[in-house]
Amino acid sequence: MERRKFLKGAALTAGAAASTTLAAPAIAQGGKELVIVSTWPRDFPGLGLSAQRLAARITELSEGRINTEYFAAGERVGAFDSFDEVASGNAQAYVAADYYWKGKHPGWAFFTSVPFGLTNAERSAWLKYGGGQELWDELAAEFGLKCLVAGSTGTQMGGWFNKEIETADDLKGLKMRIPGLGGDVMAKLGASPVSLPGGQIYENLVSGAIDATEWVGPYNDYFMKFYEAAKYYYYPGFHEPGGNISFGFNKAFWDGLTDWERALIDTCAREEHANQMDETNANNGAYLNRLVTEHGIELKQFSEEIYDSFGEASAEVFDETRQHSDLANRIYEAFDQARHEIGGWMAVADVAFSVQRNRVLEIGA
Repeated sequence: MERRKFLKGAALTAGAAASTTLAAPAIAQGGKELVIVSTWPRDFPGLGLSAQRLAARITELSEGRINTEYFAAGERVGAFDSFDEVASGNAQAYVAADYYWKGKHPGWAFFTSVPFGLTNAERSAWLKYGGGQELWDELAAEFGLKCLVAGSTGTQMGGWFNKEIETADDLKGLKMRIPGLGGDVMAKLGASPVSLPGGQIYENLVSGAIDATEWVGPYNDYFMKFYEAAKYYYYPGFHEPGGNISFGFNKAFWDGLTDWERALIDTCAREEHANQMDETNANNGAYLNRLVTEHGIELKQFSEEIYDSFGEASAEVFDETRQHSDLANRIYEAFDQARHEIGGWMAVADVAFSVQRNRVLEIGA
C-alpha cells in the first residue's frame, strides 16, 4: 500500500449531506442511518482499518437495520473537527482519541491515556467495574455526547527522534508532535509540543517542521515510514500506557435508539476493542524486528533520570489539571485510586510474572 494512499485518504466526498441537528434517530431505507466521522485517514493500517471494520460490523450484525456511512478524516470534516460535527448533530458518531478534546475539558485526556496512567487491562477494569464509565458519561453529557470504548493501541513507544536523548536537557527546544497531557509534560521540560492529525505527521517530520514524534507502536509506525526521517526509536512511552479509542455519539441520537440497537452497537464496539488490541499485540514484535533489521533503526531506552523527569513534570501537570473544575478533580481522584488498587494488583500478578518469565527465557530487548 502506498504511503500517500493511506496518509491522504480517498478524494474528498462530493455532495456531503446537509447539516441537521438530530433529536432522534434518522430513518433511511427502512433502517436507522448512522453517519460516522473519524480522525484517521482511510485505509490507515491499524487505527483506520479498525474504525472501518467497526462501521461495517454494525451494519452486518444488525442485518441492515442500522446503516452506517463512514467518513475518514478529511472526507466530510477535518480530523480535529469530528467532535463538533457529532456534538452538533451533523453526524451521529465519531471514532477518535478523546484526548484530542482536552482543550474543551482536560478530563477528556483520562479516557484516552495520560502520563503514568492505566494500561489497557487496568483501564478496562476501571471503566467497567470501577466507576470510570460513569465519570466518562458525566463529562460527555456536558457536551451532548455519549462515549463507548472501541479500541486500544496498548502500551505505546516513546517516539521517534532525530537525535539521541541522553538527558532531560536534550528535550529542551525540541519540536515534538505529542498530544494530550503528554504534550503538557514535554512543555514543562522545555520542549515545544505540536498537535497534528496522523495524516500530517510524516510530511512535517521529513520537512524538519518537527524534530520528533510519537505515534503508536511498531506495527502502526512501520507504515508511517518515520524511519525515513528519524533514526532513534525510544521506549517505553510514559505518555500513553494504554491508548483508548472512543466511539462517541451524539447523545440525542443515542438516547433515541432502542435498547436492542444500543446493545448491538455496544457489542460491536467491545468486539472491535478486543480485535484492535489483539491485532496490535500480534504484530508489534514482528514489525519492531523489521524496523531494526531492514531499516537500521536504533532502539533506545529512556534512562531512569529522564523517566524521573517525566514523572516530576507529570505531577505538576496533574496538579494543574485537578484545579480546572470539580469534575476534573473527581476524574483524577478516581483514576488515581484505580492506578494504585488495580495497578497494584497487576504489579503483583502480571508484571512480576512477565519480568521473571522474560528473565528466565531471555526474552526482550
